[in-house]
Amino acid sequence: MSLSFTDPMTPLPRERGLFCNRTLNMRAIRAIGYDMDYTLVHYDIAAWESRAYEHLKQRLVAVGLPVGHLVFEPEGIIRGLVIDRELGNVVKANRFGYVKRAFHGTRPLGFEELRAAYSRTMIDLSESRWVFLNTLFSLSEAYMFSQLVDLFDAGELKAVQSYPEIYELTRRHIDLTHMEGQLKAEIMAKPERFVQLDADTPLALLDQQSAGKQLMLITNSEWPFTVSMMSYTFDRFMPKGKTWRDLFDIVIVAANKPSFFSTRFPFLEVASEEGLLRPVIGPLVKGKAYYGGSATVVEQFLGLSGDEILYVGDHIFGDVHVTKNILRWRTALIVRELEHEIRASLEAQEKLDLLAELMSDKEVLERDHCTRRLLLTRLRAGYGPTPPEEIDTEEELTTVINALRARITELDERIAPLARAASEVSNGSWGPTMWAGNDKSHFARQVERYADVYTSRVSNFAFATPFVYLRSQRGTMPHDVAPAPAAGKGAYATGAPSTRSELLASESDVAPSGSR
Repeated sequence: MSLSFTDPMTPLPRERGLFCNRTLNMRAIRAIGYDMDYTLVHYDIAAWESRAYEHLKQRLVAVGLPVGHLVFEPEGIIRGLVIDRELGNVVKANRFGYVKRAFHGTRPLGFEELRAAYSRTMIDLSESRWVFLNTLFSLSEAYMFSQLVDLFDAGELKAVQSYPEIYELTRRHIDLTHMEGQLKAEIMAKPERFVQLDADTPLALLDQQSAGKQLMLITNSEWPFTVSMMSYTFDRFMPKGKTWRDLFDIVIVAANKPSFFSTRFPFLEVASEEGLLRPVIGPLVKGKAYYGGSATVVEQFLGLSGDEILYVGDHIFGDVHVTKNILRWRTALIVRELEHEIRASLEAQEKLDLLAELMSDKEVLERDHCTRRLLLTRLRAGYGPTPPEEIDTEEELTTVINALRARITELDERIAPLARAASEVSNGSWGPTMWAGNDKSHFARQVERYADVYTSRVSNFAFATPFVYLRSQRGTMPHDVAPAPAAGKGAYATGAPSTRSELLASESDVAPSGSR
């Protein structure tokens, strides 16, 4: 969705905001590097992953697996989930690594199954058992893994011995699918089927360039694919006589991120439009395109380092984690799903508000219920302060306790469907990417740690302007008093959302009193 850039003071829709984890003064940024796939170039996720899935399926059929009948479900997997190679599950964890929701294959685990599998387990992504789905390119692979688990459990994968073997098989063949280039050739042949155009993305980069910032394209894609995608998405929106190449001080393809940011590899120059390569002798030259290389040489080329450089990408590890940890560059993460999820949340706001109201009522009743249970305990044991005058007997106190419990049960019956609907906002199987039950998700925790700013698309920077001062909100703790909402918030940049009514809860988060 392209917006008309007529008045920069016109408030943008919430879903098009820049969300700030750490204060970022764009006036102090002197160079900006961009990833390409799912950053400068947006793909139709369902279209791309459906074709990736079909190519993967064809490869698995060729090696004798009975998968020809399987179908990809775009809603079946979301970014930010974790594959459990040991148990054949796909799970969603909160920021502390506790599993809040899980599927074995394509079957959701019930509460007791979930507790039996993970009550003593915390996800540690440094362990080989866990595979974090940190990019949209992982969706087709993960869904095929889930379906193969179903077939394995049904005894239909005779040549496969374990869940880890299923994962390795899937991983190997999806890698081969991308390496052989058939999928990308298909996309280059009919880009209109896969690419979502946005006229304001070139505008954002033109603004940044005109404001004196050096721009870089640093992508893992090869030269022919990069030229095809950038020409298709940018050139039609560029000023007359200019192409996408005029935007960038340097273009780097086949960068091999994240190693690009941590290891010193040599550069090759892309010496022709066909992609002919030749060794680089001497320093890098402005306006040229290069193959491979390393970030340290790029810093020398720019004459900059550290927090003078901003890198913008969609991959939580390859684009922002390593960049932040090793180089101390500033980072911005593109989270395409934000637009759909924020719109879905706003549409569900009336139900969320009702849920918040009912939960508040429940807390009052639970407080009363717990207090009277304690009075009854003291009365029976004969210790503690004298009970209030209105309490005459154990029988009368018990009657009040039972009445309160009945009211709480009635309230739970109203809360349960609302809580279930809240937990399924934006995706019926997994809920929103940034939430796991009533807590931030493991993915959200990674975003907080490594992305200074996150937003749904690069063109959102056009409405913020290259001179914006992005301020993070004051961090909160559970004991803090909630601040009053700031006037005019959300015109183009906001701090990280503090609440979502704080109530996108799973059913277990609003369990009736006494159930746990």
